[in-house]
Amino acid sequence: MKQWFTLLNKEFLEMTRNYKWIWMPITFILLGVMDPLTTYYLPEILNSVGGLPEGAVFEMPEPSAQEVFIMSLGQYQMIGILIIALSMMGTVAGERKSGVVQLILVKPVSYFSYITSKWAAALILIVVSLFLGMLASWYYTGVLFEFIPFGAFIESFGVYSLWLILVLSFVILCSAMFMQPVAAGMTALFTIFIFTLIGGSFQHLLEWSPTQLLSYVSERLITETWTDHVWPATGLTITMIILFVLLATYIFNRKELAE
Repeated sequence: MKQWFTLLNKEFLEMTRNYKWIWMPITFILLGVMDPLTTYYLPEILNSVGGLPEGAVFEMPEPSAQEVFIMSLGQYQMIGILIIALSMMGTVAGERKSGVVQLILVKPVSYFSYITSKWAAALILIVVSLFLGMLASWYYTGVLFEFIPFGAFIESFGVYSLWLILVLSFVILCSAMFMQPVAAGMTALFTIFIFTLIGGSFQHLLEWSPTQLLSYVSERLITETWTDHVWPATGLTITMIILFVLLATYIFNRKELAE
């Protein structure tokens, strides 16, 4: 266990040196406040740029606080996933390519400790960044529109964070599979895009799919109740997270032994 925490501290130190603890939370916060601000000030923005004919009146139905908050979550569904993939694609592959892995594994370090310490450090960074981003979105949505109950915000964060943790776990798996970080990142992004597209197109057939978690969170915010399908989807998501981490350890072990 002491060895694992040593590896975890190494990952935190590296993230600090790469300024990930600064730019990633700031990026997630900016993504969170973007929709509340642009939605609230959209009429003023259009008027200031002269986008309306003279005498025309711009009238847009004011969205509810829940709808604005859901739009913010949509930013993480697109840009957030891209940031996770690009920032974490070299987690394992980059160290294998540079030879750092060999230096670490010379010591009596288990493959499981090596992979899980990297996964845990990235998980903490992403969860903290997501929480700060969603909290900023919740606050600005409340100030500009109406405050969503804080309990609903916490529940939404808890369920939606599982989806991004699953994305992270798959990126770590791809990073363990490939020597080149770019190949790992592109494979992860392409696969996630395909499964998200399939999940969105066949929602009635894939009700337990992790890709449905955002829609279930949206439904919870609007109807104030959870659909029955959210619990099987949550259980499957957690199972897949564990499976991806174990599979990443197995593949990394096999590749290192083969080399």
